[in-house]
Amino acid sequence: MATTRASSHRMSGAPPRPAIEHIRPLVECGRFPAKAAVGDAVRVEADAFADGHDVLLCELRYQRDGQSTWSAVAMEPLGNDRWAGRFPVDHLGRYRFVVRADVDRYGTWLRDLWARPAEDVAAELVVGAQIVQRSAVRADGTDQRNLSAAAGCLAAARSLDDKLADDVAEAVGDHDGTVGGLLRSEELADLVRCHRPSGTAVSSAPCPVVVEPALARFSAWYELFPRSTSPGPGRPGTLADVEQRLGYLERLGIDVLSLPPVHPIGTTGRKGADGSTVAGPDDPGSPWAIGSPAGGHTAVDPALGTFEDFDRLVAAADRRGIAVALDLAFQCSPDHPWVAEHPEWFRRRPDGSIRHAENPPKKYEDIYPLDFETEGWWQLWQELLRVVRFWVDHGVTVFRVDNPHTKPFAFWEWLIASVKADRPEVIFLSEAFTRPKVMDRLAKVGFSQSYTYFAWRTTKWEIETYLGELAERRDYFRPNFWPNTPDILTETLQTGGTAAFVARLVLAATLAANYGIYGPAFELQEHVARTPGSEEYAGSEKYAVRHWDLDRPDSLAPLVARVNEVRRRHPALQRDDTLRFHETDNDQLIAYSKSWGDDVVLVVVSLDPRWRQSGWVRLGPLAPPPGTALEVHDLLTDARFRWDGPQSFVILDPATLPAHVLALEGADGG
Repeated sequence: MATTRASSHRMSGAPPRPAIEHIRPLVECGRFPAKAAVGDAVRVEADAFADGHDVLLCELRYQRDGQSTWSAVAMEPLGNDRWAGRFPVDHLGRYRFVVRADVDRYGTWLRDLWARPAEDVAAELVVGAQIVQRSAVRADGTDQRNLSAAAGCLAAARSLDDKLADDVAEAVGDHDGTVGGLLRSEELADLVRCHRPSGTAVSSAPCPVVVEPALARFSAWYELFPRSTSPGPGRPGTLADVEQRLGYLERLGIDVLSLPPVHPIGTTGRKGADGSTVAGPDDPGSPWAIGSPAGGHTAVDPALGTFEDFDRLVAAADRRGIAVALDLAFQCSPDHPWVAEHPEWFRRRPDGSIRHAENPPKKYEDIYPLDFETEGWWQLWQELLRVVRFWVDHGVTVFRVDNPHTKPFAFWEWLIASVKADRPEVIFLSEAFTRPKVMDRLAKVGFSQSYTYFAWRTTKWEIETYLGELAERRDYFRPNFWPNTPDILTETLQTGGTAAFVARLVLAATLAANYGIYGPAFELQEHVARTPGSEEYAGSEKYAVRHWDLDRPDSLAPLVARVNEVRRRHPALQRDDTLRFHETDNDQLIAYSKSWGDDVVLVVVSLDPRWRQSGWVRLGPLAPPPGTALEVHDLLTDARFRWDGPQSFVILDPATLPAHVLALEGADGG
């Protein structure tokens, strides 16, 4: 909780009376910034109250780093001493805000005045005149003249029905020319409050907010392996082939093209097909085994092309509105130049050999992890920062960070802050499937987006519970939902057929504003596991060159494109903070809505990929008033319906389409 402090100028020297508590957004008492995106209006809530029964004024003040003045907006009461206000953020970088509360002596007096019998009003008008005059003393120019005139009028009046002098009537507000009309004038109230003595005000400590690009809040990702993009099976793909794939990705509606490491791959300990410990002469190795005599983290694998090819790809993608994300994997193959140049950066066994990476029972003989506890840690940190800045200079402003949970939190906090100090537009996605508190800490120290457990949440109860947990972290944790990755082929996708792929796509793309797929494995419904019970793909691209037939008739590419088109057209789906689940009488049906302004979207998905499911969906606050109906537009099929009443009956068949994405015309999103 941010501490509060009194104004430095108090009229009487008495302690201030208001208290401010439970501010949101506030992360770890302000130790870390809350997150927002350019174009947002940051909603701030706080408890603000005082002893007794006086009316409070609550104000939200904000400024961007580097500004010398504060802007202010009034906060509105939500009830039970809770207040809310919003402030706009139109620039990248850091902002701060404070909540300020003060006793509203004029508002308290006015409230009590309206409650008094008419015969008790005369003396109270003198009290009101004194309050108005104190504001007049602090004003100048026209405001001072108008306030002084109003104060004089109140002091001379004997009833609310007294007529105002002409000069007073013309001076302040829109009213009926009586004292009572003057006191109902919002213009007078605003003037009194604007110039009121501020010695009794209390302000919270400044609360930080970091503002990132809109892409951090809303994006569709697509991960592919460049070496598998060749138009024919005769040769491996290159960066030039990826450039030719951009038209396909644009048609899919992709915002971020995510590439695995594009650096030279080591040969020592190279993995063979499906990760076997023996590699054949044609096995390309894992892209995450970074480094060879051809270079390390600031080199391009010659098999993929040149830096000119990479720069051309980034520029061509940018022209299509696609950002190229580079995988940031801070680890080395045994052949990486750092192994010889900086042996102190690696941990050694008792026999002096360098320890390779392990995640028991898995072993990665082709990878050496970096030792972040080395005595040369500062030189290591500086070199890794140089790597990031190198790629930023080549146009990369999005990074998917591999296994960040195996590196120190302090390192990431320093590196991300160092990069954003110069380039606040850079986005970092945390690829960390680990303990929830570790994932949370990575988000707090600066990662813009985070992988999640979505892939393994399959039942209605699991999904609703998990999204509830994420909602509690929304001030700092931006989830990015992936139904599959090169490492994750869930049992649902292995056994559920096309309906499972469709349902998981719709869930990922509509539950979360940021989502991604690993393709073309996803749209071509790759579902065969390496071994029973494994989540590894048979013929995994991590260790092989694949050729994909993008024109297969069973491809889900048209559906992916349709879903992304719907997301772009409907601002309700571009946020995570308005998600509301709706009750159904069938646990195989999950229903939820999102809203933004007049845009309301209701999604119903069948979680059963085999059998037709039906049931009632209770609309709750979205239900039309009695005697009226909702116009319902299915955004996937273009069908239209009319719904009336508090609930509607839905039938979903996995043989056709196991989901509705419905625009509700005339619904109140709340």
